[in-house]
Amino acid sequence: MKVEELTARINELYHKSKAEGLTEEEKEEQARLRQEYIENVRANLRGQLSSIRIQNEDGSITDLGKEHGNSAN
Repeated sequence: MKVEELTARINELYHKSKAEGLTEEEKEEQARLRQEYIENVRANLRGQLSSIRIQNEDGSITDLGKEHGNSAN
């Protein structure tokens, strides 16, 4: 599911929960979609952080992704 679709459905379920409540199936879907959204955000952040390079005072470049292991945690 695309991020835009994911966000739209999460928002739909949120508004429905405030207006009239959710069925058990909808509550489960909401929890699953929220977890998927969080996983996407974490993966994007890891990708951005792993591509950071710092230029040191001596002119050398430190690749933080390589230096800190590109861990999946």
